Amino acid sequence: MQKILITGGAGFIGHALGKRLLAEGRTVVGLDNLNDYYDVQLKQDRLAELQASPGFIFVQQDMAEREACAALFREHQFDAVVNLAAQAGVRYSLINPHAYVDTNLVGFVNILEGCRHNKVKHLVYASSSSIYGANTKMPFSEHDNVDHPVSLYAASKKANELMAHTYSHLYALPCTGLRFFTVYGPWGRPDMALFLFTKAILEDKPINVFNNGDMERDFTYIDDIVEGVVRVIDTLPQPDPNWDGNAPDPATSYCPWRVYNIGNNNKEQLMRYIEVLEQCLGRTAKKNFMPMQAGDVPATYADVSELVRDMGFRPNTSIEDGVRRFVDWYRSYYKIGA
Repeated sequence: MQKILITGGAGFIGHALGKRLLAEGRTVVGLDNLNDYYDVQLKQDRLAELQASPGFIFVQQDMAEREACAALFREHQFDAVVNLAAQAGVRYSLINPHAYVDTNLVGFVNILEGCRHNKVKHLVYASSSSIYGANTKMPFSEHDNVDHPVSLYAASKKANELMAHTYSHLYALPCTGLRFFTVYGPWGRPDMALFLFTKAILEDKPINVFNNGDMERDFTYIDDIVEGVVRVIDTLPQPDPNWDGNAPDPATSYCPWRVYNIGNNNKEQLMRYIEVLEQCLGRTAKKNFMPMQAGDVPATYADVSELVRDMGFRPNTSIEDGVRRFVDWYRSYYKIGA
């Protein structure tokens, strides 16, 4: 897979994946509309790192624009596509639901059509741990039914998996969905907890701790996510010869379609995560304990046995290492002394 399209190329995961693929000598086309959902300067600075490599091509475009998306695929003839562009965030989906339809549904079908008409060898796309919704059996397994989402964001990700399956069935398009679990690390998104907490603590402002701190998350470091994605790109999904329509397995299919969890396989208490951050910053957070937010879930925890079996990789970065690396990056990027 030499020529790869990354949608959301200026995003948190897109930037990290792009750097890795470029370091391997691959050609990367990064597509991003550079919207203002969060600080555009952060996106521009990520892009600047990627543009320092000769194998990188940036296209500023919205994948919801049908004709422009079709033209992009015709021009470049990608070997593989990694769809990371999405309107992200559970909480924002309560405020602006239409943004999730425009990007996560309309945009995604344009990507599927581009892959279909241009003989793309593999479509890899971001799903989410939020897809497990009201499920409570831990750890979450790809073989579990996921028909009860609790946010529109989660529902849009479930829809992506179903849409990809349809194209895999109709056109034999190899599709792999990756359910990411609470990704964090350097260059992260400013709307996510670690970024919000760090900024607030350094400004001596209180942090909002939802569900009164009684939350557990499978925090997954960005480098582990990237390693998993790279391995998946070059591993085409195969039809499952044992798939049975009388007892359908949600993780596999009779066509070349798969879904995988990529998580740290280790749920951590939110209060422990905050404690590690306080240690790294050398400061104690002022905590504003709040009830659970609508659309949120109390715990996530990934079963990654399928990823280990098929890709030979298990994410394993501890929150102690990962949070420290984030804090080091944050201080450096924003020029904040110890």
